[in-house]
Amino acid sequence: MKLLAIALVSMIALLQYPLWLGKGSWLRVWEINQQLISQRETNKEWTVRNAGLDAEVRDLKQGYDAIEEIARSELGMIKQGEIFFQVVDKNEDNVDPSGKSTVATSKKK
Repeated sequence: MKLLAIALVSMIALLQYPLWLGKGSWLRVWEINQQLISQRETNKEWTVRNAGLDAEVRDLKQGYDAIEEIARSELGMIKQGEIFFQVVDKNEDNVDPSGKSTVATSKKK
């Protein structure tokens, strides 16, 4: 009887091994679930980024407002007939690490 009990306990342990430590174990399922949650969060972030880029591309294709804004802010261009004022503040607070002072501009049509 004792031998039969030991045999049954060992059979149950052998049957439980794949459930707890095998290829499709509970631990492995939990790890994959955590990876899935993390990947879904990353996908949401990229979806928001892609939507913003798509809107920017559509805006650049359809209208000149975005192109004008980029020309003004990044290239420093002004329209013909506009007056450009450059105000340089003497405070040290407006000096970037390279030693150049920052510029505040005002445009008037």
